[in-house]
Amino acid sequence: MKKQILIAIFTLSASAAMACTNFIVGKKASADGSVICSYNADDYGMFIGLAHYPAGVHAKGEMRKIIDWDTKACHGQIPEAPVTYNVIGNINEFQVTIGETTYGGRPEMVDSTSTIDYGSLIYLALQRSRNAREAIKVMTSLAEKYGYNSEGETFTICDPNEAWIMEMMGCGAGSKSAIWVAQRIPDNAICAHANQSRIGKFNMKDHKNVMYSKNVISYARKKGWFTGKDIDFSWKMAYAKPDFSGRRFCDARVWAFFNHFTDGFSRYLPWAEGKDENAEDMPLWVIPNKKLSVKDVQMAMRDHYEGTPLATDTLDFGSGIWEMPYRPTPLMFKVDGKSYFNERPTSTQQTGFSYVSQMRSWLPREIGGVLWFGNDDGNMIAYTPIYCGNTVQPECYNTPGADAVTFSTKNAYWVCNWVSNMIYPRYLLMFPELKSVRDSLESSYFANQPNVENKARELYVNDKAAALKYLNDYSNDEAQQMLARWNKLAYYLIVKYNDMSVKPTKNGEFIRTKTGIGATVMRPGYPASFARKLVKATGDKFEVPEQKK
Repeated sequence: MKKQILIAIFTLSASAAMACTNFIVGKKASADGSVICSYNADDYGMFIGLAHYPAGVHAKGEMRKIIDWDTKACHGQIPEAPVTYNVIGNINEFQVTIGETTYGGRPEMVDSTSTIDYGSLIYLALQRSRNAREAIKVMTSLAEKYGYNSEGETFTICDPNEAWIMEMMGCGAGSKSAIWVAQRIPDNAICAHANQSRIGKFNMKDHKNVMYSKNVISYARKKGWFTGKDIDFSWKMAYAKPDFSGRRFCDARVWAFFNHFTDGFSRYLPWAEGKDENAEDMPLWVIPNKKLSVKDVQMAMRDHYEGTPLATDTLDFGSGIWEMPYRPTPLMFKVDGKSYFNERPTSTQQTGFSYVSQMRSWLPREIGGVLWFGNDDGNMIAYTPIYCGNTVQPECYNTPGADAVTFSTKNAYWVCNWVSNMIYPRYLLMFPELKSVRDSLESSYFANQPNVENKARELYVNDKAAALKYLNDYSNDEAQQMLARWNKLAYYLIVKYNDMSVKPTKNGEFIRTKTGIGATVMRPGYPASFARKLVKATGDKFEVPEQKK
């Protein structure tokens, strides 16, 4: 999502309140042969449900308005494509999936006079593309013809056979043009980006796996940002050189993802920490030490750097009484004139929506593509299955009357946020309740998936429409049942943890006395770890004096 720059010194990197993250898994790096990619779409105040663009046939001369994804301003219009494909969320009926993270880059390259913003580019490409390479061509040709009206952007572009990463920028005010480079991720590799430009050097002769604009190097030469040989050209060093914030706030998320699935990746910790200017940079992709499942990627989207030197759960006083792994923003703050920062792990409270996309080449295309979707922080939701041929959104992901300032118990964003915001400040105490519900729901989805898809395949042979309706109904039913379970969880948490006490329960039911009243509450007090921190910080201020005998 579009960045909000914190202070001027950080404008060349992704030091923003935005917190988007994409993980990518090649088909030979996944447990079942799927191509997998993920996306957290993050921004404070963001309210977005599950998008839908129906397939269509358009008359010659029909125009398409370009409405900025962030500001909702109209930038102009372009001719509509003769044929457009069905899009649900960020996946289309051909299983093409596109995500993004904004890295900003050189501010002088932004062209606010151009027509197409990064968000519009995503959904235009999804409506007009049948595979990843075609999506890249659609995106780049549109940006080059009508101009690119956004900051520097990294896109994830995948289909059931290939995974690509593409970076794009404008060419300055009034240019109405674009500059870009795209690299295919090897099938046996994993990749990630999180608001910091990731593409460095690239092989300009490898036309099978690398695509780029004609001006990719000449533009940097013209501006004086690069003077070496073409073979030594690095996209990110020319257009978005990583600084402390780009490494600690952004590449640290990439490091954490790679560190989960790669042996010896601690060698790159100094790069992620951002303080050593001579630290070794991370590779664009790595070969994992195991084949990743959809569940693995979902769990990676829930990461708070647990078990690493960057962990936010227990290592500092900022975690509060109940070891909360979340931190307030802005990321940087001052005390007595000195600047300090908070860590920025993958899982963050300002997520508007999150997904993990599963694309499978061996199934009928409308069955093979599943967008595991949720509204809110990935750690605090259950990802429900949305099949790529779906044409009707669940009410909970597209709720009439609900918006960024209108709460609704029928809306997943608001109910999930309701529960999350109860849990954040008492995380250690209350999160296990959510985790139990979350994991139970997701386990049921994965357990049901083979039977659901086998039935859909049987229907597909004789009645494709019936198969697609069956999958659409299944997706919507599971989403609505999730919402019902989350509403139940909300009421349960309010009752059980009222006034910082804990009402005893057994098998999920509140215990009553013989006379029918609620059992005596438990008062957990401080966790031992926090009590020690408190005593250390306050000395003998709260020490109880010994009583004389």
